[in-house]
Amino acid sequence: MPGPVTDQVPPPATGGRNPLDRFFRITARGSTPGREIRGGFATFFTMAYILVLNPIILAGAEDKYGNHLSVAQLVTVTALVAAVMTVAMGVGGNLPVAIAAGLGLNAVVAYQIAPQMSWPDAMGLVVLDGLVICLLVVTGLREAVMHAIPQAMKQAISVGIGMFIAFIGFIDAGFATRIPGETGSVPVQLGGSGRLEGWPVLVFCLGVLLTIALLARGVRGAILISIVAMTVVAIVINEIADIKNAAWGLTVPSWPDDIVDTPDFGLLGNFSLFGAFDEVGAITVVLIVFTLILSDFFDTMGTVVGVSSEAGLLDEQGRVPNLGRVLLIDGAAAVAGGAASASSNTAYIESAAGVGEGARTGLANVVTGGLFALALFFAPLAAIVPAQAAAPALIAVGFLLIAQVRHIDWTRYDIAIPAFLTIAVMPFTYSITNGIGAGFIAYCLIKTVLGKARDVHWLLWGASAFFVVYFAIDPVEQLLGVS
Repeated sequence: MPGPVTDQVPPPATGGRNPLDRFFRITARGSTPGREIRGGFATFFTMAYILVLNPIILAGAEDKYGNHLSVAQLVTVTALVAAVMTVAMGVGGNLPVAIAAGLGLNAVVAYQIAPQMSWPDAMGLVVLDGLVICLLVVTGLREAVMHAIPQAMKQAISVGIGMFIAFIGFIDAGFATRIPGETGSVPVQLGGSGRLEGWPVLVFCLGVLLTIALLARGVRGAILISIVAMTVVAIVINEIADIKNAAWGLTVPSWPDDIVDTPDFGLLGNFSLFGAFDEVGAITVVLIVFTLILSDFFDTMGTVVGVSSEAGLLDEQGRVPNLGRVLLIDGAAAVAGGAASASSNTAYIESAAGVGEGARTGLANVVTGGLFALALFFAPLAAIVPAQAAAPALIAVGFLLIAQVRHIDWTRYDIAIPAFLTIAVMPFTYSITNGIGAGFIAYCLIKTVLGKARDVHWLLWGASAFFVVYFAIDPVEQLLGVS
């Protein structure tokens, strides 16, 4: 992410020079069409890695019935929803904040929700998440929910998701593996036999080194550059070395016959709005949707405020312009992502790269969205990226999320213990919901023990009650004689 923007936005100019200028208030915000175009390109190339990473994450998981989603179809819907919703944010919200499938959110869908039900059922819950968010925006409750969760818990959720994503990256690349059939053994090991073996794992290790080197140097587009470079390396190695296709996993790195292809829209509309209720029950559905809402809420608010601040767009009270419309569009992006099977879409902090190039208006988003639309026709290129070339991006994203741990006050047990449980339980139980639940329950308990129960918002008490039922559902069912 680029450093803070130091130039200040000049006072609003009087009148625009043409309809485009007046609509986007380009001159009024101290920008030019050229800066907006450059900013749009910078944002796209900084976040274009999602065209590879989202399909890798979603296609790498299977649902309850052993079904996998198509990589080519996932590339299409990832690009399509990003294109449409980024343009919608630009035109409707007039902010240089791009939208695409959310990292962390797609991990929840792939590794937590889908294994419990079918893919259409899982995507239906994403649609429900977006609909609830839209309802909360319209009723004004979204801000109330934001204030109910302590800041330290919000940061702990992000840190826990970072740990979880990094763990997934190590597993997917084969750097760490589960140890099958050994009672009393540690659950994971280095490589496939206690040591690193094979060319694919080497590609991953080189990718991690390249990614962290580029990040340390502050290179824009570091994640995308690493993915592209290691994919090329993987293709070359696959051609000259004797490697079984199974060693790479689902995607074998080989040059496609066609670089350009007709988009495959087969996943559009492939969702079931209420199918999950039959699969896992109402309580679990409520908790899953609650988890999605929490992740969506805090990612969006932090990103929108942060990018707007860097662009100098906040007013005297620190408010984001057109915030109501911005949040409504973000909720609609979650609905669109679920309806297209692309997972929930949300605002991207990588938009700061465009702001660094001078973007100040939604015109930059129109440019970014147009480039995503163009990417619809290049799905064959994204479909050759092996997990070993993409997984280093998960490690990098994990690092960026974990960095927020420095903001947590570890000297206060009423904050530190719930935060620790939130962070630790997520990767150790392979579940973001479990981590949030453990943290919420611990927070309420410790506040009560310290005589500060009144400090806990009633919404947090309600959420904790749901989580208590969630964790205790098995003994409760046994007591009630429910099979």
